[in-house]
Amino acid sequence: MLNPLRWNRKFLFGVLFAFLLIWIVFLDNYSLYTRYQLNKEKSELENKIEQLRVETQELESVIEALQSDPAYLEKVAREEYGMRRPGETVYQIREK
Repeated sequence: MLNPLRWNRKFLFGVLFAFLLIWIVFLDNYSLYTRYQLNKEKSELENKIEQLRVETQELESVIEALQSDPAYLEKVAREEYGMRRPGETVYQIREK
């Protein structure tokens, strides 16, 4: 059994097939495992892109509202930045 010339051909082909299978699945630069990981990463990035597109559309609608609606602009200025008109007194109510 130690002499490779006397080994059975089926055994040699089996060893070769097992080696090639391991090589294709795990060891090659374009292995199936690497492709699986890259496809998973690609789908995650596509989902992130879609989320960012939705967020961009929402922000563009806010920008449009700020540019065209003075009442909305005043609301944002008062609520987020604490601005007031001259002569007004602002009271802040804190909830416990």
